[in-house]
Amino acid sequence: MTDSAQPILPGATIGFLGGGQLGRMTAFAARSMGYDIQVLDPEAACATRPVASRTITAKFDDVDAAVALASECDVVTLEIEQIHPDVLDAVAARTALRPGRAPVYIIQDRIRQKQWLKAQGFPLGNFVAAQQASDIADAVREFGPCIAKSTHGGYDGRGQVRLSTTEQGIDAWTALGARECLVEQKVDIHYELSVLVARTAAGAVAVYPPSRNHHTSGVLTWAVVPAVISDDMVARAQTLARNVAERIGIVGLLAVECFVTTSGELLVNELAPRPHNTYHHSERGFATSQFEQLVRAICGLPLGATDVHAPSAIANLLGDVWLQDTPPDFTHALNVTGSRVHLYGKHGAKAGRKMGHLSAVGHDAQDALGRVLESYRRLSPGTIASFDVHEPVLAHITS
Repeated sequence: MTDSAQPILPGATIGFLGGGQLGRMTAFAARSMGYDIQVLDPEAACATRPVASRTITAKFDDVDAAVALASECDVVTLEIEQIHPDVLDAVAARTALRPGRAPVYIIQDRIRQKQWLKAQGFPLGNFVAAQQASDIADAVREFGPCIAKSTHGGYDGRGQVRLSTTEQGIDAWTALGARECLVEQKVDIHYELSVLVARTAAGAVAVYPPSRNHHTSGVLTWAVVPAVISDDMVARAQTLARNVAERIGIVGLLAVECFVTTSGELLVNELAPRPHNTYHHSERGFATSQFEQLVRAICGLPLGATDVHAPSAIANLLGDVWLQDTPPDFTHALNVTGSRVHLYGKHGAKAGRKMGHLSAVGHDAQDALGRVLESYRRLSPGTIASFDVHEPVLAHITS
């Protein structure tokens, strides 16, 4: 099916491949704009189900189920990359699939993604595609400390093995399933940022200001805007992200995660063709949230403004918060001025599972971050020892 740039107006039906929290929050935005929602997800009680008029419980490789979804939707999008290519093809043959089959195919395999970025000339750290355990050992021998990653899935620190010696290659190969994996040279990170780009089928583009991010054990702990970095780095990061989005031909959202090294290099880390955890604060501090922007982009509506109208920050709530001796104290947490709680409607808290997030707005980035982390400390003091929720001093970074 040819992907038309004609607007898909409110009253139409949007389908979601994936019914997790990203689908849920986008579905709320779509509902408020007048769209109907249908969803396909392997979990019958997925987070998006209460917001959808129809939920199909099926795996992400079930072509018949995907066709059933597409047959009743005016446009289909996704909130997770790991959709089988046959499903993407089947959906695209019946209705508008956005972000599109080609960008998803490139991004959903980490090696394919890195090779594409390298071929396009975008800045990257050193990497190799390991076909056997000895390839991992050779990479450590050549580059020094490395990180080995599974090619698919493995979000939030899972599917990754840190390596400092060549002898660890065999264990890493086994831990990652004894199959092809990506091995990246460990870079000296000064700070982390991400840039979100929206693009329509007609080629209109909107770029968000960078978000400054902090991870603990591979999981996002907090994110804040403004990023408190130099104007030059803001411009470099936004230009880089826009170029990646236009080159890959995204229709929808593209999050470009980046490292800034201690020597001032700006490197692409990973891409995500969907809403992103590091922009959940867009719901509080931006003229247009990432969730509304996704709806606008995939439906061919005018893109919303990306101005920051209030400094804002988030802190993730993992299942660990609910596994303490005392339950989370929402009343105490929400006594912090400017704070808000966002829960995803998931059942069954598990350690490391994203169950929600806190957000806060403030007078400046430092104030917003301080408020959201104070809200976190009040909510669950028992998890502070496990998670890096100290309040850093966001001194202006000039490189």
